[in-house]
Amino acid sequence: MIFPRISILLSLIAGLALTGCASPIPDLIKNAPPNDIRVEEVQQKPNAFIGAQVRWGGNIIRVENLERTTMIEVLSRRLFADGKPDAGSSSEGRFKIAVPGFVEPTRFPKDRRITVRGRVAQVVKGKVGAYQYPYPVVEPDAYYLWPKEVVYRYGDVYGPYYYPWSPWSPWYPYYPYWWRGYPYYYW
Repeated sequence: MIFPRISILLSLIAGLALTGCASPIPDLIKNAPPNDIRVEEVQQKPNAFIGAQVRWGGNIIRVENLERTTMIEVLSRRLFADGKPDAGSSSEGRFKIAVPGFVEPTRFPKDRRITVRGRVAQVVKGKVGAYQYPYPVVEPDAYYLWPKEVVYRYGDVYGPYYYPWSPWSPWYPYYPYWWRGYPYYYW
């Protein structure tokens, strides 16, 4: 009688463990294509890379809804192994994602990170300021909009009353002077 209960318990634990390992990132985004083609390469030789499979990502610059497609302009960044754009890396150029149909622009806010995997359809001329810029256009097989990351500052986690060296803390007068930022020679 005790063995069926143990087996049910173990199967529930195993099921929960496997569910916790599931990732919302699509497999096409996580797995890089065999050839690593950069945005600059496509801009320099546009006809050589038409139809090539790419995985690019970066920060969204703007969203433009056209009659049948939506163009998402992206500032390209280097990607980590899982496909997430590295926000601290330098720009590798700009490209556009041609999403079929209408896309709500507020769903793709400016500076949000996105990764796309698809084929290079064409290179179109656009403008960045007054400069003529060649934009590679990617027709997506899959794209992933990365969740917004919240960065906490040191004092934001607990508030000013938690830290004893904070002037607003009730323990502030009882801590030594050097904890309050005074030099040691005031002792």
